[in-house]
Amino acid sequence: MKKDISDLFTKEQKEDIKSAIELAELDTSGEIRVHIENVCKGDVLDRAAYLFNKIGMTKTASRNGVLIYLAVKNRKFAIIGDVGINKVVPDNFWDSIKDEMLFHFREDNYTEGLVKAISGSGIQLKKYFPHKSDDVNELSDDISFNNN
Repeated sequence: MKKDISDLFTKEQKEDIKSAIELAELDTSGEIRVHIENVCKGDVLDRAAYLFNKIGMTKTASRNGVLIYLAVKNRKFAIIGDVGINKVVPDNFWDSIKDEMLFHFREDNYTEGLVKAISGSGIQLKKYFPHKSDDVNELSDDISFNNN
């Protein structure tokens, strides 16, 4: 029987990740999602882009959604932003966040890596997409999982 990928995280770890998303989104109108699966077949950025569309990340008013994608078994990950973000940020916008994630992932500390990436993304997004008084949470803060 295949193990459920969501079992990789304890209930508390899932809550920590969700709380990090909620906290990061307090300072930005950007929307952050985390998607985790077992295996990424093919190019990690292609897979992340496919999932970005599939889970509705393009449905934000300012097109400022961010997907943090992790394929655990083959140790691949990506961070991608929607067109609204990509229009205004430099090409290396996600590099320092990806470096910190990699540091934690190498130690199999996925929760810490994700929490740091979420927090860093929120800080970065605040510069370009500050929180507005009329902001609403446009996307779910829950982690999405795929047991492929």
